[in-house]
Amino acid sequence: MIKSMTGYGGAKGTSEKLELSVEIKSVNSRYLDCSIKIPRVYIALEEPLKSLVSKYISRGKVDVFVSIDSSSADDVEIKLNRPLVEGYISILRSMSEEYDLGGRVSAMDLTRFPDVLRAEKKEANAEQLCADVSATLEEALLGFNEMRMREGGTLCSDISERLDQIEQHLMLIEEQSPKSVAEYRKKLELRMQEILQTTDIDEARILTEAAIFADRVAINEETVRLRSHISGLREMLRSREPIGRKIDFLVQEFNREANTIGSKGNDVKMARVVVDLKAEIEKIREQAQNIE
Repeated sequence: MIKSMTGYGGAKGTSEKLELSVEIKSVNSRYLDCSIKIPRVYIALEEPLKSLVSKYISRGKVDVFVSIDSSSADDVEIKLNRPLVEGYISILRSMSEEYDLGGRVSAMDLTRFPDVLRAEKKEANAEQLCADVSATLEEALLGFNEMRMREGGTLCSDISERLDQIEQHLMLIEEQSPKSVAEYRKKLELRMQEILQTTDIDEARILTEAAIFADRVAINEETVRLRSHISGLREMLRSREPIGRKIDFLVQEFNREANTIGSKGNDVKMARVVVDLKAEIEKIREQAQNIE
């Protein structure tokens, strides 16, 4: 099943009381362009997460938003600055003895001095956090790919319908091609009769001119190649591999054959059909820009 390059996915998880949230958004791009938005303190997770994304996505501009909320976690420790406390006690005792101040210093008294107590965040288990964020991202990627496959199915149906239309146009072109040669022969006979002012004209000359014209406007090779390209594109649409760039290349071949057919045809009816044919090819090209 082909996938669209545009999509959205999201998932939530936890890691040692940390609340995790991952969102994925993507738009069209020629290559894979992945950007990870994550709190700066966890920037070390960026490369492992990019590597995981590349296993699920091969093409598109992908933005991954990772939120790590620690507001509900008991990740703060209060620590006592022992060397500083001992220094304060020593100097207070010295002051008490030297100036005969008396009294005892309580713990509450000591906490009023600056930097006696300090709050520190607990060190997160980096390996566990990476595993948990990756698991949450993977869940988001699965949902993201499901959405892309649904859109890909719509694109596939649309392209298949366009191919049916192209085949219909080819049938009309193939039917019209012999008629244009016959009409050319009739016009040639009438023109020669007017010029020579007689009905007694050289039939061999007419046949030769008609044969030269028929060879010049023959489109058999182009229609055969175009039908081969149609068959190849239908086969691609059944592939499970990324095919967006392959379709883009193949559509160029579609256009090449259509342009050649258009340049060979000098019939008004055929010209109109070729215009419709090229319009369908252009619509396939536009859709191919959305395929991974």
